Amino acid sequence: PRLTAIYRWYSIRSVVFGSSYSGSSDSEASRPSLPNRESSHSKQQTGIIIIMPPKKKEEPATKPILGRFKSNLKVGVVGLPNVGKSTLFNTISGCAIPAENFPFCTIDPNSARVNVPDDRFNWLVDMYKPKSAVPAFLEVTDIAGLIKGAADGEGLGNAFLSHIQAVDGIFHVVRAFEDADVVHVEDRVDPVEDLEIIHNELRLKDLERCRAEKERLAKARQPANKGEHKDHMEACEVVLEWLEAGKDIRHNDNWTIKQIEWLNVVQFISAKPVVYLVNLSEKDYQRKKNKWLPKVHAWIQEHAPGSPMIPFSGALEQSLADMPEDERKVYCKENEVASALPKIIQTGFKAVNLIQFMTAGPDEVKCWQIREGSKAPQAAGAIHTDFERGFICAEVMHFDELKELGSESAVKAAGKYRQEGKGYTVLDGDVIFFKFNVTASKKK
Repeated sequence: PRLTAIYRWYSIRSVVFGSSYSGSSDSEASRPSLPNRESSHSKQQTGIIIIMPPKKKEEPATKPILGRFKSNLKVGVVGLPNVGKSTLFNTISGCAIPAENFPFCTIDPNSARVNVPDDRFNWLVDMYKPKSAVPAFLEVTDIAGLIKGAADGEGLGNAFLSHIQAVDGIFHVVRAFEDADVVHVEDRVDPVEDLEIIHNELRLKDLERCRAEKERLAKARQPANKGEHKDHMEACEVVLEWLEAGKDIRHNDNWTIKQIEWLNVVQFISAKPVVYLVNLSEKDYQRKKNKWLPKVHAWIQEHAPGSPMIPFSGALEQSLADMPEDERKVYCKENEVASALPKIIQTGFKAVNLIQFMTAGPDEVKCWQIREGSKAPQAAGAIHTDFERGFICAEVMHFDELKELGSESAVKAAGKYRQEGKGYTVLDGDVIFFKFNVTASKKK
């Protein structure tokens, strides 16, 4: 039996093997002739092309950053004995831990929370005049001096290296000042050689740990997750080869996502970011000149390209810390010097990939530190876990726009006050108001 096909055309494009048709009416004259049984085997047949909307592109996976994904990160002060580590820690934290002229004056690590200087925070405080004002902070740890052979246990080296493994970033202090009254453990002043000693000891400790990790993985006969075990073994072998070549883990931009995930679990020392601090005499710091500075800079460019180097004077910082504020201002103005501590703190804060967002109002202005790359719910969780669990949205304005326009109402009027959802990545300097709702079921 013949089958009768009834077509109704809605301005769609019909293609007859090489010729096109654009239907514009329902009249018989405007319709193409329908193929019958006799002509069904002819070369010309009618077909309809339906153009589907393009598929939504999947966002590429974001490559993780080396280091722990936490908001409470620590930076450890590291170096040889008697290079000014404890003096720096005392002045940066306002503490008064012993800083005597003999090696291993510090045994147990000392920690302190240090306020992060930020002009944006000061501007918000001046604008809102809140009852409470809380800046962001960085936790700094003073770690005892390492010596040559620390990786083999010399000078309590194993204990001190474990203290370094517990922090997330390093302030590496080297001595570039001459002082006969301050004993150097190597009986000379050579900051470049000091850098080599510490660099080698930390890498040797990583080598030892990586080999132990490879042995542990090899002994696992029946791992719970075979795929994950294979990934970890492959990552371990690649990292071991990198370390044996005399390179630090942080100086490879080509680690894969799986390798970075494994590295962030193991937490090798040479994967941690480093800020190099060169301790000068007050005279050299004031005149911005020292014979070792170009050599230290050249060493950093060769062995740690991209790592920041900051000259400072421990003697000057100690003197300034002992002065009343008004006297300190007069002294700095007369001698044309400024404390390096704000720059050191800010650089350390950025080095461990921390950023800060603000909450602001008449009751409180507060800066919250979070890891770079955090989504809006994670940022809300820095305030309280209920904020993350019951997250609805984040009302966001950026500080630069707020300062430019002068007020929150002006930001809204300019259309720059926006609502962001769970997928929003918080930026440094965002001023945020979170909306959330936690029901009894969610709390359970």
